Amino acid sequence: MPEHSDPELPPLPYDYDALEPSISEQVLTWHHDTHHQGYVNGLESAEQTLAENRENGDFGSSGGAMRSVTHNGCGHYLHTLFWENMAPNGGGEPSGDLADRIEEDFGSYEGWKGEFEAAASAAGGWALLVYDPVAKQLRNLVVDKHDQGALWGSHPILALDVWEHSYYYDYGPSRGDFVSAFFDVVDWDNVAENYQEVVSTYE
Repeated sequence: MPEHSDPELPPLPYDYDALEPSISEQVLTWHHDTHHQGYVNGLESAEQTLAENRENGDFGSSGGAMRSVTHNGCGHYLHTLFWENMAPNGGGEPSGDLADRIEEDFGSYEGWKGEFEAAASAAGGWALLVYDPVAKQLRNLVVDKHDQGALWGSHPILALDVWEHSYYYDYGPSRGDFVSAFFDVVDWDNVAENYQEVVSTYE
């Protein structure tokens, strides 16, 4: 059987209370240690099932396992990006090449932010800012669950989790208040690094 590295839960890049008051220590603990860990476990289990099925030549459960890889894999990857997209000293607005590109592709930062907030309001999972290498532009995406609404080939550079477990303890049903608070902790340096990495590949 081929050797593959097992998925692992990455540690948070800051302390559990570092994003207060935007995100409480309690929510960050639950969200990272329980929810994100669950996607890691689900991905590992699905990959094990697929490997065993290939070895045994019995593919009866492979369809469900492949769906589980997609759901849990996207959950794992997007959560990892979400943690990295935030920082205790975050907030403000983007600058440099990223700011210029946002203005070029959305007309203005305000135009981008308003659309991104609309994505967060509409989504049943995630609002994403992605780079589309086919059209060579930035786009906002509405993603339901973790894997419905993705654009093939696009590269997420900013992810906002709007599943209820990400905000309900802190904000109740007021998702918009959570979205506003998210902008107080966005690490635009990290988003800019993600942007530069992807455009250097395609442009």
